[in-house]
Amino acid sequence: MVNPLNRPVRVLVAKVGLDGHDRGAKVIAAALRDAGMEVIYTGLRQTPEMVVNAALQEDVDAIGVSILSGAHMTVFPKIIAEMKEKGLNDVLLTGGGIIPDADMETLQEMGVGKLFPPGTNTKDISEYITQWVAAHRNF
Repeated sequence: MVNPLNRPVRVLVAKVGLDGHDRGAKVIAAALRDAGMEVIYTGLRQTPEMVVNAALQEDVDAIGVSILSGAHMTVFPKIIAEMKEKGLNDVLLTGGGIIPDADMETLQEMGVGKLFPPGTNTKDISEYITQWVAAHRNF
């Protein structure tokens, strides 16, 4: 997919909490880079506050959270609250991992973007992010 913006999409990829499995996050980060995005990877064991502060400092278009620990119903709402508090109302919060469909729906109702299960084609993820950013942050 061709990027409709006149600049690269900037994405922060994060691992929040005690989840120590980061292979998937690194695969996604590499795939997004291959798609022409600028990717900042936070590393392991970030707090929601650390993620949002990094997103603010890096002026990102999107935050992608990889979560396999089962803490998604705690982590995503905390990140959303931090984003609202810091005025990041035009930044996409997306992510993926082991998240049941019902929880995905609840999180999306709270304002989280599309969430991706393991095995999702990385092209689908990069296209979603690019299209969202083109529609909401085209400057």
